[in-house]
Amino acid sequence: MFRAFRSCILLLLSATQLSACAQDDHYEKTQTFKQMSNAQSNPGAHKTEIATFGAGCFWCTEAQFLQLKGVEKVESGYSGGQVSSPTYRQVCTGTTGHAEVCNVYYDPSIVSFDELLAAFWTSHDPTQLNRQGNDVGTQYRSVVFYHSEEQKQKAEEYKQKLNAEHAWSKPVVTEISPFTKFYKAEDYHQDYYNMNGSEPYCQFVVKPKVDKFKKVFAGKLKS
Repeated sequence: MFRAFRSCILLLLSATQLSACAQDDHYEKTQTFKQMSNAQSNPGAHKTEIATFGAGCFWCTEAQFLQLKGVEKVESGYSGGQVSSPTYRQVCTGTTGHAEVCNVYYDPSIVSFDELLAAFWTSHDPTQLNRQGNDVGTQYRSVVFYHSEEQKQKAEEYKQKLNAEHAWSKPVVTEISPFTKFYKAEDYHQDYYNMNGSEPYCQFVVKPKVDKFKKVFAGKLKS
């Protein structure tokens, strides 16, 4: 039902509404963004690590991160709430406290956490805490759930630098919180864009974001 609602809403959107949701591209010119994007991976690292990001609808976030070299798997799910084992229907009410997030499993010998942070802040509008386009509510908040003190330090440091450089016309309001629990979303949410690319929501919202993401990270994509 909620998936169908998302698709139907998109059929009613005008081109003006869609363009109004586009993020400011100024961040690409900042020194901090360049530093993040060019951060070196750790050639000596071989084990898979996890990063957890919330950047609006997890269908979009998953589709973008799957493009990157070094990303082995992406799982869509829910984190940051107070209800145990929530369903999509429950999370969509905005009352469980959860955000739609993606667990990004990556090889740090190929892609660094710094580069993933760059991809994260590129993938959505981080100046809006509880809204991405026409998806509104705390479940769509901009958030980094850190798994280590190093991840926390880097996320906070880069957020501060991006704001100091005025990378966007408004302040970055991304929440940075400790990772506690991840509940994997229902099976039909996994690999959603690849499985449902012809649906209106995918065509009008997910695809433009993926296409833009590919242009920004052209040298870091899987072949």
